[in-house]
Amino acid sequence: MAFYECVLIARQDITSAQVETMVTQFSEILEKGGGTVATKEFWGLRTLAYRIKKNRKGHYVLLNIDAPAEAVHEMERNMRLNEDVLRYMTVGVDELDPGLSAMMQARGKDDRGPRRGGGGRGFDRGHDRGGDRGGDRGGDRGGDRKPGTSDGAASSGATNSGPTGT
Repeated sequence: MAFYECVLIARQDITSAQVETMVTQFSEILEKGGGTVATKEFWGLRTLAYRIKKNRKGHYVLLNIDAPAEAVHEMERNMRLNEDVLRYMTVGVDELDPGLSAMMQARGKDDRGPRRGGGGRGFDRGHDRGGDRGGDRGGDRGGDRKPGTSDGAASSGATNSGPTGT
C-alpha cells in the first residue's frame, strides 16, 4: 500500500461536529477499500486567501492515509460529490510523519516575540536612534533671542541649525 496526505477544506457554514462526521465517512470509504487513516488533524476554522464558492473561511482537516490507490480515488470521488467540501488535495508521500504537522506545531508557539509599544513602527521610543538630538529639533526655538524682545527675533539673524561652538 502507498502513503498519502490529504488536506480538505470544508464550508464555513457547517459545524465542527459535521466536519468530524464527514471525515469519518471518508475514513470508512478508505477502510472498505483496504486502507487505514493513520492520523486525523483538525486545524480549525481558518481564513481563506481568496473566496471559494462565496466562502471567506473554511474548516481545514489533514488526513494521513495508508491505502491502495483505488481506495484513495474512491474517497476523492466522494469528496467531489460532497457539496460541503470546497477544496481537497491528496499528495503521495514516501512515509507518514508520526508527529504533529507544521500547522499544529505553529499553533503551540508564537514566533513573533514580545510585543512592543511605538505604534507598530518597529522601534523603541525610549532608545537612542543615532545622532545627537539633545532636545533641540531645529528651527528657532529660543536660545538666540535678545533679552527684552517679545517678538522672538534672533539677535544675529541666523537660524539655529545645529550645535554651536559656544
